[in-house]
Amino acid sequence: MSLQHFLIQISHEAILLIIFTSLPAIIASLAIGLLVAVFSATTQIQEATLSFAPKMIVVYIAIAATGGWVGSLMLRFTTKCLSEFSNISFL
Repeated sequence: MSLQHFLIQISHEAILLIIFTSLPAIIASLAIGLLVAVFSATTQIQEATLSFAPKMIVVYIAIAATGGWVGSLMLRFTTKCLSEFSNISFL
């Protein structure tokens, strides 16, 4: 495998890994943000911390709940990078 092919493949996989690992926190933040916005609009409470605090709590819960899965994805990616590095031809 050439170095150029290896770098393209690893870069592609790294971008997908970033998307997959950030997706649970982003979806949780989006869902709680929508719920807080509906609550804020119906009660007409315009408090800045009302939208920030619940999002922060839910994102922390989402990260804690998916931490094992995210860690296994990152470990698998790192193992693949290091194991395939010896198969690269630099010429």
